[in-house]
Amino acid sequence: MIDLQYKKTGISIQVGLSGYSFKVYDADGCTSSGWLAPERLFSSSQMQKRYDEVEISMFTHKFTLVPSQFHNPIEPRTILEEVADVLFEDNVETVAVPQFASVLVYSDSVGGSLPRVISEMVMQTDGTKVRPLPEVWYMLSVLEQIGEYNKIVASYMDGWLYLVIAQGRTLMLCNAFAAPDFTTAEYFLFLAMKKLQLNPEMSSVYFRTPLDGEEEMSLYRYFKSVEQI
Repeated sequence: MIDLQYKKTGISIQVGLSGYSFKVYDADGCTSSGWLAPERLFSSSQMQKRYDEVEISMFTHKFTLVPSQFHNPIEPRTILEEVADVLFEDNVETVAVPQFASVLVYSDSVGGSLPRVISEMVMQTDGTKVRPLPEVWYMLSVLEQIGEYNKIVASYMDGWLYLVIAQGRTLMLCNAFAAPDFTTAEYFLFLAMKKLQLNPEMSSVYFRTPLDGEEEMSLYRYFKSVEQI
């Protein structure tokens, strides 16, 4: 379990091709919006406010995690082209992942303009704009908050399963899998667990994206517990 105690006001926003979702939290707890269509953006009062803390996560499957000692800051595009289909017009960025002594190289062009629009609308209390970062960066960041030895964090959006698995302080997997439906996403999840010799019945899975009732119950058939964070 993750113990969530909020002392500040904050908003965590996830942005994909098909829309966005957000979680607003304060001293009284956390409220979630569920997945919303892009046209709801300008009518949402929560997206017109300022917060002590703002997180904007964008879904991009074009990424790779590189150990810091092997990262060449001059050639991030070349690094990403080795593992992803990088288009000429794709913008390539980097962000540090210090807890794993790594650098995340990614394209921020997958999600269109919606992440940038949101970053202009939702600011911190002092007026600072927040840089949208890849969903997988936030997945890596949340690992240290999970008290279990086997740490399994997943997100599923726009036909892609994002999966991060760690054992203790050791990162075992950080990848994205093309999955046109949730059944296929489950297949990749179980395949990864089998390769890493992890027993679902002894493990919890933490999803950062909203799950409907049918998806949650399907996972409960195999895992010790299913948590939405």
